[in-house]
Amino acid sequence: MNKLLLLVHYINGETMIIRIMVRAVLFYFLIIVSYKLMGKRELGELSLFDFVISTVLSQMIAMSIENYDDPILYTIAPLFILVLLQVVISILTLKSKRFRSLIDGKETLIINKGILNIKEMIKQRYSLDDLLTQLRDKNIRSIEEVDYAVLETNGKLSVFKKDDKDNNIFPLPLVLDGIIELDNLKLINKDKNWLLTILKDKNVELENVFYSFLNKNEVFIIKKN
Repeated sequence: MNKLLLLVHYINGETMIIRIMVRAVLFYFLIIVSYKLMGKRELGELSLFDFVISTVLSQMIAMSIENYDDPILYTIAPLFILVLLQVVISILTLKSKRFRSLIDGKETLIINKGILNIKEMIKQRYSLDDLLTQLRDKNIRSIEEVDYAVLETNGKLSVFKKDDKDNNIFPLPLVLDGIIELDNLKLINKDKNWLLTILKDKNVELENVFYSFLNKNEVFIIKKN
């Protein structure tokens, strides 16, 4: 009788291990498929929304492997619902700049011509210690070495040094996908009419502009195909 009980426990233990292994392998491939569906962007720097989705997916899978007696459909169904949600969100962010700003946020000019933008730092809850830490990560010893610094939507800091002859002029975006960047126009003390006049002189309609930027006091335009 004891031997029989030991055999049953052994079989149950082996079955449990097999279930866990099968789930782990299955979810491994499901995660690969999910990230492929969500796009290559997911493999690079994650936005806040992408990070939340990734965290929820990982927690769901961990719980499913741990609770191996629960039907696997309980995990697969919500997993693909989240993936579908992410795909829909990604499409909407491509179509709407306002929606993209709502979900991903907007890049912020932290240092402008060597001057700290304290107002934007407070707005972004970005401390001086945060700034100095990221500058040191780029082998920059002091703020005086920086001409422009942009806090990107993923939290990374893009820096243009004063002594860099190729990058000491910050390429300021003026139009993104047919929409004028009014905040950037304010930085150069220009207005919408000034930009529209330039576009008119170049025989380009605003809705046909994919990307336009200012570099070395010249406006460059990339038209939509």
